[in-house]
Amino acid sequence: MAISRSAAKKTVTPVRENPLSLFVWEGVDKRGVKMKGEQSSKNVNMLRAELRKQGITPGVVKAKPKPLFGSAGKPITAKEIAFFSRQMATMMKSGVPIVGALEIIEGGQKNVRMQKMVQQIRFDIEGGSSLTEAISKHPVQFDELYRNLVKAGEGAGVLETVLETIANYKENLETLKGKIKKAMFYPAMTIAVAIIVSAILLIFVVPQFEETFKGFGADLPAFTQLIVGASRFMVSYWWVILLLVVSSVFGFMFAFRRSPALQHTVDRWILKVPVIGEIMKNSAIARFARTTAVTFKAGVPLVEALDIVAGATGNLVYEKAVLRMRDDVAVGYPVNMAMKQTAVFPHMVIQMTAIGEEAGALDTMLFKVAEYYEQEVNNAVDALSSLIEPMIMVVIGVLVGGMVIGMYLPIFKLAATV
Repeated sequence: MAISRSAAKKTVTPVRENPLSLFVWEGVDKRGVKMKGEQSSKNVNMLRAELRKQGITPGVVKAKPKPLFGSAGKPITAKEIAFFSRQMATMMKSGVPIVGALEIIEGGQKNVRMQKMVQQIRFDIEGGSSLTEAISKHPVQFDELYRNLVKAGEGAGVLETVLETIANYKENLETLKGKIKKAMFYPAMTIAVAIIVSAILLIFVVPQFEETFKGFGADLPAFTQLIVGASRFMVSYWWVILLLVVSSVFGFMFAFRRSPALQHTVDRWILKVPVIGEIMKNSAIARFARTTAVTFKAGVPLVEALDIVAGATGNLVYEKAVLRMRDDVAVGYPVNMAMKQTAVFPHMVIQMTAIGEEAGALDTMLFKVAEYYEQEVNNAVDALSSLIEPMIMVVIGVLVGGMVIGMYLPIFKLAATV
């Protein structure tokens, strides 16, 4: 009896299928034309059989060699997830089954990590999992918002429509992020260029002038002495300055990631910075409006939607405001009333939300709000770009010009006494 039970247990033990590997092959078709390509398969023999079914006589079939560097592939970007969503929506609307769509997308991936992730999703769905369950195993690439939207789409039987909505949302969000990065890039570059130019002058140029000044035998002007002193300090202790700068940056990043209070303080300060603060504020409102509209349109309950939306605003001040809205809405307050209590949303946003609630078209109104504030971000970034370019020239001109004047002051003084 014990043997039969053991045998029975062995017979029902599931056999795990071998994962697919990527192979390169060369062969000849029916016309004698040489062909080559790449294809995923469980092993060489199965790939040879598949090629023969396609009318290709295989010659060389071998595993694709892994590159020496970067064999793990690049990290999966948000743009790749947006493109994945767009491809899935397009193919499913065209009648392609979900597994077939995933197989096509998998074959077209150049990023190894993305290819393996799509492959794993396909395996899970072939094994009986839903798309929501399959993507839930990849929470880094598919955040809570994405997973909840897909879940709502599957439940309502409109998965392809929801995927198209997600694709539009992701693409708009990436465009907005690009605008914000562009806005932050110019001030950062101004500071970086000013520091680099000043360091080069103090370390390499000023010491040459100092050697010349020693032969004058006269007292240097106070401004020149200040520059020479700064140059001596830079030459002697540049490594200390570099160490302090690097340790300060890493120390701040370490503290920032682990301290919600510091994050909230920094986000609050950023909102008060001229021009930059307005861009960040408009960006947070645009993200809030678009994300809420997308989740609400997909059929996610409003309280749950606000809980998801909070983390998508990109600013802790607005994240806490949305969480407060969620609590107020949960006890029966209208969205516009809850929004007003936070004191961080403009009057126009509150009024448009109120109109949307009264008309039963909250998602439509929020989409309009998102479009308006995204356009405001675009205009502000363009204005900032026009403002920063001459400022870069002025800052560098003042630094370089000031040092040049400081170096030539002793020469002018000597010429005046002759």
